[in-house]
Amino acid sequence: MNRFGHHPVAKAEAIHVSSFIQLLDHVARLSYLNKDHLLFFRGQSFDYTNKAGASTLYPSIYRGDRLTRGELEIRFNILQSASSRLCDALEREKIEGYKDVKRRKHIQWSILQHYEVCPTPLLDLTHSLRVASSFAFLSDGNTPFIFVLGLPYITNRISINSEHDIVNVRLLSICPPDAKRPYYQEGYLAGTDEITTEYDSKDELDFNNRLIAKFQLEHGSQFWDSGFRAFPKAILYPREDRFREICSEIRKDIGEIGTEAGPGDLGRFLQEWTDLESIILSMARKYQEKVFSFREATSILYSKELLPSDLSKQLDYLRRIRNLAVHEPRKMKSQDLIESLQSIIELKNQIRKNLL
Repeated sequence: MNRFGHHPVAKAEAIHVSSFIQLLDHVARLSYLNKDHLLFFRGQSFDYTNKAGASTLYPSIYRGDRLTRGELEIRFNILQSASSRLCDALEREKIEGYKDVKRRKHIQWSILQHYEVCPTPLLDLTHSLRVASSFAFLSDGNTPFIFVLGLPYITNRISINSEHDIVNVRLLSICPPDAKRPYYQEGYLAGTDEITTEYDSKDELDFNNRLIAKFQLEHGSQFWDSGFRAFPKAILYPREDRFREICSEIRKDIGEIGTEAGPGDLGRFLQEWTDLESIILSMARKYQEKVFSFREATSILYSKELLPSDLSKQLDYLRRIRNLAVHEPRKMKSQDLIESLQSIIELKNQIRKNLL
């Protein structure tokens, strides 16, 4: 299940597909050959790789090549704060199903993850190949990828498989009906059961060990044919969604702290930094297989004349800000983090537009 030729799927080259019909044909065969697993899909506009050159699929809270214990504790503190605020908001607004949410942390985490409030120990997946493909095409100019994962069959709304140490949350039957986004996206989430900040190896949290196949999609309108069309962003992210409003307020609440940087600012900054770091490291590993640090990666890209001098200096400055935010967060001011956060977002857009 986990090998393609002589290589693990995560390290193998992605299979190129030119149309949605061709992708369907591949997935039909995969489903037939993997009868003991239920197939789930994840669409991305970038293939993030680790030190070994393998694709990585970490839940958002565990992302980052050099994730420190201190940074991880910050992320879980943010998650705890956001979970508490979510439960309070749903009860205050008398949202149908709020008692279910209050009782189960996996429902809280699922909502926070799906509405992008903060990183969680859960990975977004879908049972719909069309939804996953639509997500893969959301970022203009990037290379769309589809990852196919094989997970144990689910038996309940929250299905915990102790043999595989996997928890799978079926959002379609567990989210309150006022939460529209999970239903439009046919959303599921998966995580490693009973693991938070304590683990023997970070590798055990990577869902690349559940990969059955990865596909690189033909970029452009020709991919969608024979009557199939991508779901527009307005469908995947419906605006008339009460939970969208509630979660937007929670995102603001955990960032309101005055002059000293608080958990919301730190959380958003670290989340965007982790994404930027993963992009830079993945780019560098195309030219040198073993790259172990962000500084080494930027040095390689600079030597290949892929990073202009001013961009390289800006990345190094943001790296120092990240280190200060993790190791001495009390010294960080909210405004400094917000400005650095904006710089990271602009840099990511610039890199994706000009370098990928």
